[in-house]
Amino acid sequence: MEKNCTIAYGEDEALLRFASALASPLRIAILRELSANSMSVKELAFKLNIPLSTASANIKVLEESGLLRTNFQAGKHGSMKLCSLCYEKYFVEFAKAVEDDRLNHYVVDMPIGSYFDLDIVPTCGMADEFSYIGKDDDVRTFYSAKRFQAQLIWLRAGFLEYRFPLEIDRDAIRAIHFSLECCSEAPGYRNEFPSDITFWINGKEVCTYRSPGDYGDRRGRFPIPHWPANSTQYGMLKKIRIDDMGTYIDETLVSMVTLPELELNRYDLTTLRIGIKENARYIGGINLFGKNSGDTEQDIIVQVSYRTQ
Repeated sequence: MEKNCTIAYGEDEALLRFASALASPLRIAILRELSANSMSVKELAFKLNIPLSTASANIKVLEESGLLRTNFQAGKHGSMKLCSLCYEKYFVEFAKAVEDDRLNHYVVDMPIGSYFDLDIVPTCGMADEFSYIGKDDDVRTFYSAKRFQAQLIWLRAGFLEYRFPLEIDRDAIRAIHFSLECCSEAPGYRNEFPSDITFWINGKEVCTYRSPGDYGDRRGRFPIPHWPANSTQYGMLKKIRIDDMGTYIDETLVSMVTLPELELNRYDLTTLRIGIKENARYIGGINLFGKNSGDTEQDIIVQVSYRTQ
């Protein structure tokens, strides 16, 4: 599956790192060589006919900019440093999005531990900023009052369901958005470990995101201090929107489920369920990140856009 990265308007530091890393024909050549397959530093040096030290120095620049990642793998003569692309496509937003000034936005910030219903299949567990919560692979942990402090939640299969009120005129709603940082759940971590993560609103299945992997090749931007280095570190921020035209993940249309099908007027509380279907092609689990873990300083954010009079 394609892995895309968007450098949003206002993310100037990320844009400068990105532009600086690309300001070299040699580094562009390295990225092109890695577009088909992962390669070792030695293989890249041979392919590009450059000294090993030159290859290593430029790979370090690309790694620090987030354009590629490296992992050590066992080889015939000891371990070797294997390089691969972090993303296949990059999008840079130079213009600030123009919002319809006739729309207001109702926002709900939900900590990842504030679920109301669950069906958990181990492996599973939770951690806050200071320690593990309860015991690993013990479903009873998910009923602990400490769950509201959770900064990382993982489960092999099942679901978590969140509920929130819509304290606005529901007939005026034009779109519902939600965003969260998530990834697959593998033993330790595996950057290539697909998982089909499905989302439901008010019991209606709206879309499935195929997470490419469980990421642990580097620390997240907001690392949990006690968390082991050889475990999950960060996920991907996914933004999902449902309006009258369909359902979108990161502004790509992925299903034809529309806003009226969510029946927002029918229920006192709106529900958001995140889980793995029993018949999913890839049952690779879920990691959910809170605002003090992973790469993104946020919990689960729900935003409802509605028209003002």
